[in-house]
Amino acid sequence: MADAHRRGYREGYESGSERAASSSRFRVEQLERRVKELEQKLDEAVRVYEMDGDQVVGVDGYAYRWRGDEPLAVGDRVLLPENYVSSMKYGRGPFPGVVTELGTTYRGPLSFIIRRAPADDV
Repeated sequence: MADAHRRGYREGYESGSERAASSSRFRVEQLERRVKELEQKLDEAVRVYEMDGDQVVGVDGYAYRWRGDEPLAVGDRVLLPENYVSSMKYGRGPFPGVVTELGTTYRGPLSFIIRRAPADDV
């Protein structure tokens, strides 16, 4: 009888632990989804697509301004102005990049894209 009691207690404890863990995983998944939704809403609320008439785009994780006649689209190839990191990575002068997103949430000063790049430059 004592063995049956211990087995019943153990099975009940394990069952309760499993349910608690499952409930916790479900709650974590719900909270992760909610955080993602809120991040998207915040991004949409603060994302800037234009500054003083210039289009703002993201190129490989950095924001730039574009003054060209035709707006840029994701996937367009561009030439970017030299900066400290690019001079070490690519050498002196402009370097190629690809537009990866439209707009930015960054609020600091932005460099200007020099021009669209021919397909063989990137």
